[in-house]
Amino acid sequence: MKSYIQEILKRKDLLYYLIKSGLKAEHRNSYLGYFWWLLDPLLNVVVYFFLVVIVLGRENDEFNYAVFLVIGLVAWRWISSSISSASKSILRYSSIINQVSLPKAIFPLSFTFSQLFNYLFGLIVVAVFLLFNGIIPGWEVVFLPLIMLVTLVFLMAIGFFLAYINVFVRDIDNIMTHVIRVLFYASPIIWEGGRLARSDYNLEWVVDYNPIAIIVDSYRDILMFHTTPDFIGLAVIFVISLTVIVLMINHYSKNEHKIIKVL
Repeated sequence: MKSYIQEILKRKDLLYYLIKSGLKAEHRNSYLGYFWWLLDPLLNVVVYFFLVVIVLGRENDEFNYAVFLVIGLVAWRWISSSISSASKSILRYSSIINQVSLPKAIFPLSFTFSQLFNYLFGLIVVAVFLLFNGIIPGWEVVFLPLIMLVTLVFLMAIGFFLAYINVFVRDIDNIMTHVIRVLFYASPIIWEGGRLARSDYNLEWVVDYNPIAIIVDSYRDILMFHTTPDFIGLAVIFVISLTVIVLMINHYSKNEHKIIKVL
Protein backbone atom coordinates (compact mmCIF):
# COMPACT_ATOMS: atom_id res chain seq x y z
CA MET A 1 0.00 0.00 0.00
CA LYS A 2 2.89 2.35 0.74
CA SER A 3 4.21 2.02 -2.81
CA TYR A 4 0.72 2.66 -4.15
CA ILE A 5 0.45 5.92 -2.20
CA GLN A 6 3.88 6.92 -3.46
CA GLU A 7 2.71 6.23 -7.01
CA ILE A 8 -0.27 8.55 -6.48
CA LEU A 9 2.05 11.26 -5.18
CA LYS A 10 4.26 10.84 -8.24
CA ARG A 11 1.20 11.47 -10.39
CA LYS A 12 0.34 14.78 -8.70
CA ASP A 13 0.71 16.57 -12.03
CA LEU A 14 -1.92 14.28 -13.53
CA LEU A 15 -4.15 14.87 -10.51
CA TYR A 16 -3.82 18.62 -11.00
CA TYR A 17 -4.63 18.25 -14.70
CA LEU A 18 -7.72 16.13 -13.99
CA ILE A 19 -9.01 18.66 -11.46
CA LYS A 20 -8.39 21.57 -13.82
CA SER A 21 -9.92 19.86 -16.85
CA GLY A 22 -12.92 18.73 -14.81
CA LEU A 23 -13.62 22.29 -13.67
CA LYS A 24 -13.28 23.63 -17.21
CA ALA A 25 -15.60 20.97 -18.62
CA GLU A 26 -18.47 21.86 -16.25
CA HIS A 27 -19.40 25.11 -18.03
CA ARG A 28 -17.29 24.87 -21.17
CA ASN A 29 -20.07 25.71 -23.64
CA SER A 30 -22.08 28.12 -21.49
CA TYR A 31 -22.27 31.85 -22.14
CA LEU A 32 -21.70 32.80 -18.50
CA GLY A 33 -18.79 30.40 -18.10
CA TYR A 34 -17.18 30.38 -14.66
CA PHE A 35 -19.81 32.81 -13.33
CA TRP A 36 -22.02 29.74 -12.92
CA TRP A 37 -19.87 28.73 -9.94
CA LEU A 38 -21.54 31.64 -8.11
CA LEU A 39 -24.87 31.71 -9.92
CA ASP A 40 -25.65 27.99 -9.57
CA PRO A 41 -25.75 27.86 -5.73
CA LEU A 42 -27.56 31.22 -5.68
CA LEU A 43 -30.34 29.99 -7.99
CA ASN A 44 -30.57 26.78 -5.98
CA VAL A 45 -31.27 28.81 -2.85
CA VAL A 46 -33.85 30.99 -4.62
CA VAL A 47 -35.76 27.94 -5.88
CA TYR A 48 -36.00 26.25 -2.48
CA PHE A 49 -36.75 29.52 -0.67
CA PHE A 50 -39.66 30.10 -3.05
CA LEU A 51 -40.87 26.52 -2.58
CA VAL A 52 -40.65 26.37 1.21
CA VAL A 53 -41.44 29.96 2.22
CA ILE A 54 -43.75 31.20 -0.54
CA VAL A 55 -45.51 28.02 -1.68
CA LEU A 56 -45.56 25.99 1.56
CA GLY A 57 -45.92 29.08 3.75
CA ARG A 58 -43.10 28.38 6.20
CA GLU A 59 -42.70 31.36 8.52
CA ASN A 60 -39.29 32.96 8.95
CA ASP A 61 -39.76 33.42 12.68
CA GLU A 62 -37.32 31.57 14.96
CA PHE A 63 -34.22 32.44 12.91
CA ASN A 64 -33.25 33.80 9.53
CA TYR A 65 -34.41 30.99 7.29
CA ALA A 66 -32.73 32.36 4.16
CA VAL A 67 -29.29 32.12 5.79
CA PHE A 68 -30.17 28.73 7.29
CA LEU A 69 -31.16 27.53 3.83
CA VAL A 70 -28.14 28.84 1.93
CA ILE A 71 -25.65 27.26 4.35
CA GLY A 72 -27.42 23.91 4.11
CA LEU A 73 -27.81 23.94 0.33
CA VAL A 74 -24.23 25.01 -0.39
CA ALA A 75 -22.87 22.28 1.88
CA TRP A 76 -25.26 19.74 0.37
CA ARG A 77 -24.26 20.76 -3.15
CA TRP A 78 -20.65 19.88 -2.36
CA ILE A 79 -21.63 16.54 -0.80
CA SER A 80 -24.10 15.41 -3.48
CA SER A 81 -22.03 16.52 -6.48
CA SER A 82 -18.91 14.85 -5.07
CA ILE A 83 -20.70 11.57 -4.46
CA SER A 84 -22.33 11.60 -7.88
CA SER A 85 -19.23 12.53 -9.88
CA ALA A 86 -16.70 10.43 -7.95
CA SER A 87 -18.83 7.29 -8.24
CA LYS A 88 -18.63 7.52 -12.05
CA SER A 89 -15.02 8.70 -12.24
CA ILE A 90 -13.27 5.45 -13.19
CA LEU A 91 -15.85 4.59 -15.84
CA ARG A 92 -15.59 8.10 -17.24
CA TYR A 93 -11.87 7.69 -17.87
CA SER A 94 -12.00 4.05 -18.95
CA SER A 95 -10.34 4.84 -22.29
CA ILE A 96 -7.29 6.31 -20.53
CA ILE A 97 -7.14 3.50 -17.99
CA ASN A 98 -6.98 0.87 -20.73
CA GLN A 99 -4.01 2.60 -22.37
CA VAL A 100 -1.89 3.92 -19.49
CA SER A 101 -0.73 2.24 -16.29
CA LEU A 102 -1.58 4.50 -13.36
CA PRO A 103 -3.26 4.27 -9.94
CA LYS A 104 -7.03 4.15 -10.46
CA ALA A 105 -7.74 5.80 -7.09
CA ILE A 106 -6.53 9.08 -8.57
CA PHE A 107 -9.77 9.49 -10.54
CA PRO A 108 -12.31 9.62 -7.66
CA LEU A 109 -9.76 11.72 -5.79
CA SER A 110 -9.66 14.30 -8.59
CA PHE A 111 -13.44 14.70 -8.69
CA THR A 112 -13.64 15.08 -4.92
CA PHE A 113 -11.08 17.90 -4.97
CA SER A 114 -12.70 19.61 -7.95
CA GLN A 115 -15.99 19.79 -6.06
CA LEU A 116 -14.12 21.26 -3.10
CA PHE A 117 -13.10 24.10 -5.40
CA ASN A 118 -16.75 24.63 -6.32
CA TYR A 119 -17.66 24.72 -2.63
CA LEU A 120 -15.20 27.56 -2.04
CA PHE A 121 -17.19 29.64 -4.54
CA GLY A 122 -20.35 28.61 -2.72
CA LEU A 123 -18.90 30.07 0.47
CA ILE A 124 -18.84 33.45 -1.29
CA VAL A 125 -22.62 33.17 -1.73
CA VAL A 126 -22.94 32.23 1.96
CA ALA A 127 -20.84 35.26 2.96
CA VAL A 128 -23.07 37.56 0.88
CA PHE A 129 -26.21 36.21 2.61
CA LEU A 130 -24.61 36.58 6.04
CA LEU A 131 -23.59 40.17 5.29
CA PHE A 132 -26.95 41.09 3.75
CA ASN A 133 -28.82 39.77 6.80
CA GLY A 134 -26.49 41.40 9.31
CA ILE A 135 -25.07 38.15 10.69
CA ILE A 136 -21.39 38.32 11.63
CA PRO A 137 -19.81 34.96 12.52
CA GLY A 138 -18.05 34.88 15.90
CA TRP A 139 -14.69 33.42 16.86
CA GLU A 140 -16.13 29.96 16.18
CA VAL A 141 -15.49 30.56 12.47
CA VAL A 142 -11.89 29.40 13.10
CA PHE A 143 -13.29 25.85 13.04
CA LEU A 144 -14.39 26.22 9.41
CA PRO A 145 -11.20 24.63 7.95
CA LEU A 146 -11.59 21.75 10.42
CA ILE A 147 -15.17 21.04 9.31
CA MET A 148 -14.14 21.31 5.67
CA LEU A 149 -11.34 18.80 6.29
CA VAL A 150 -13.77 16.34 7.89
CA THR A 151 -16.16 16.81 4.96
CA LEU A 152 -13.36 16.26 2.44
CA VAL A 153 -12.15 13.05 4.14
CA PHE A 154 -15.75 11.82 4.40
CA LEU A 155 -16.32 12.40 0.67
CA MET A 156 -12.99 10.82 -0.25
CA ALA A 157 -14.00 7.65 1.58
CA ILE A 158 -17.36 7.48 -0.19
CA GLY A 159 -15.77 8.32 -3.55
CA PHE A 160 -13.13 5.59 -3.32
CA PHE A 161 -15.74 3.01 -2.37
CA LEU A 162 -18.42 3.89 -4.92
CA ALA A 163 -15.97 4.39 -7.81
CA TYR A 164 -14.63 0.87 -7.32
CA ILE A 165 -18.01 -0.80 -6.82
CA ASN A 166 -19.53 1.01 -9.81
CA VAL A 167 -17.01 -0.62 -12.14
CA PHE A 168 -18.40 -4.07 -11.35
CA VAL A 169 -22.03 -3.20 -10.58
CA ARG A 170 -23.17 -0.62 -13.12
CA ASP A 171 -26.61 -0.40 -11.51
CA ILE A 172 -25.02 1.50 -8.63
CA ASP A 173 -25.15 4.66 -10.74
CA ASN A 174 -28.94 4.43 -11.08
CA ILE A 175 -29.41 3.46 -7.44
CA MET A 176 -27.31 6.39 -6.20
CA THR A 177 -29.67 8.83 -7.90
CA HIS A 178 -32.45 7.72 -5.56
CA VAL A 179 -30.16 7.30 -2.54
CA ILE A 180 -28.94 10.89 -2.88
CA ARG A 181 -32.54 12.09 -3.07
CA VAL A 182 -33.40 10.17 0.11
CA LEU A 183 -30.33 11.57 1.89
CA PHE A 184 -31.40 15.09 0.95
CA TYR A 185 -34.80 14.77 2.61
CA ALA A 186 -33.43 12.73 5.52
CA SER A 187 -30.95 15.49 6.37
CA PRO A 188 -31.74 18.96 7.77
CA ILE A 189 -30.99 20.79 4.53
CA ILE A 190 -34.28 22.65 4.07
CA TRP A 191 -35.74 21.88 7.51
CA GLU A 192 -34.33 22.07 11.04
CA GLY A 193 -33.46 18.81 12.79
CA GLY A 194 -35.52 19.56 15.88
CA ARG A 195 -38.72 19.01 13.91
CA LEU A 196 -38.19 15.23 13.92
CA ALA A 197 -38.05 15.24 17.71
CA ARG A 198 -41.54 16.79 17.71
CA SER A 199 -42.94 14.29 15.18
CA ASP A 200 -45.27 11.41 16.02
CA TYR A 201 -42.79 8.80 14.77
CA ASN A 202 -39.79 9.61 17.01
CA LEU A 203 -37.35 10.03 14.13
CA GLU A 204 -34.78 12.10 15.98
CA TRP A 205 -32.19 9.35 15.43
CA VAL A 206 -32.24 10.17 11.71
CA VAL A 207 -30.38 13.39 12.54
CA ASP A 208 -28.38 12.13 15.51
CA TYR A 209 -26.69 9.33 13.54
CA ASN A 210 -26.68 10.96 10.11
CA PRO A 211 -23.14 12.11 9.18
CA ILE A 212 -24.48 14.56 6.61
CA ALA A 213 -26.73 16.13 9.25
CA ILE A 214 -23.80 16.45 11.67
CA ILE A 215 -21.64 18.11 9.00
CA VAL A 216 -24.33 20.52 7.77
CA ASP A 217 -25.34 21.51 11.31
CA SER A 218 -21.68 22.11 12.17
CA TYR A 219 -21.41 24.67 9.37
CA ARG A 220 -24.53 26.42 10.65
CA ASP A 221 -23.27 26.35 14.25
CA ILE A 222 -20.09 28.31 13.48
CA LEU A 223 -21.40 30.59 10.74
CA MET A 224 -24.89 31.39 11.95
CA PHE A 225 -25.59 30.36 15.56
CA HIS A 226 -22.24 31.41 17.13
CA THR A 227 -21.72 28.04 18.82
CA THR A 228 -19.02 25.38 18.60
CA PRO A 229 -19.69 22.40 16.33
CA ASP A 230 -20.34 18.82 17.40
CA PHE A 231 -16.70 17.81 17.90
CA ILE A 232 -17.54 14.27 18.98
CA GLY A 233 -19.71 13.66 15.92
CA LEU A 234 -17.09 15.18 13.61
CA ALA A 235 -14.35 13.09 15.23
CA VAL A 236 -16.34 9.88 14.72
CA ILE A 237 -16.96 10.76 11.06
CA PHE A 238 -13.28 11.57 10.54
CA VAL A 239 -11.97 8.36 12.15
CA ILE A 240 -14.42 6.10 10.32
CA SER A 241 -13.82 7.86 7.01
CA LEU A 242 -10.05 7.69 7.42
CA THR A 243 -10.31 3.97 8.18
CA VAL A 244 -12.37 3.41 5.04
CA ILE A 245 -9.83 5.38 2.97
CA VAL A 246 -6.95 3.24 4.24
CA LEU A 247 -8.89 0.02 3.57
CA MET A 248 -9.92 1.15 0.09
CA ILE A 249 -6.42 2.28 -0.93
CA ASN A 250 -5.12 -1.07 0.22
CA HIS A 251 -7.87 -2.77 -1.78
CA TYR A 252 -7.11 -0.68 -4.88
CA SER A 253 -3.41 -1.56 -4.67
CA LYS A 254 -4.17 -5.29 -4.66
CA ASN A 255 -7.12 -5.45 -7.07
CA GLU A 256 -6.58 -2.85 -9.80
CA HIS A 257 -5.97 -5.63 -12.33
CA LYS A 258 -9.62 -6.62 -11.88
CA ILE A 259 -10.70 -3.12 -12.90
CA ILE A 260 -8.74 -3.34 -16.13
CA LYS A 261 -10.27 -6.74 -16.95
CA VAL A 262 -13.81 -5.46 -16.47
CA LEU A 263 -13.26 -2.25 -18.42
